[in-house]
Amino acid sequence: MNQHTILWPVLALILWTFLVLLLVPIRRFRAAFAGRVDAADFRCGESDRVPLDVSVPNRAFMNLVEVPPLFYVLCVVFFVTGKVGTVALGLAWLYVVLRVAHSLIYLGYNHVVHRFAVFATSNFVVVAMVFELALSLPR
Repeated sequence: MNQHTILWPVLALILWTFLVLLLVPIRRFRAAFAGRVDAADFRCGESDRVPLDVSVPNRAFMNLVEVPPLFYVLCVVFFVTGKVGTVALGLAWLYVVLRVAHSLIYLGYNHVVHRFAVFATSNFVVVAMVFELALSLPR
């Protein structure tokens, strides 16, 4: 298998992360122009005055920079060690799909149970990637 294929899910998740990040200033500026928030509401993060529809994109972005770095490291290690196989690649794409689904739930209807189920499943996929890597390395 071409080892470079593991970089496509990495690039896809990076692109998705930046798309979600783009929503943060869009929602903040819209709220500011509508008089719903002012600059002081963001002095130390987000104040309690910031409406939920304005704060959710920032929280969704933060979720994309918490656990995903472990995914990125795993993908790089798979690539560097030449251990990219169909299982690793499949798990990588599954992780990306789950992280996109998590963000869409968060930014959409935001059902906590659904969001948590997808989030937890994505974390199990990262753990599965760790085991796949460990099993592929020489003993």
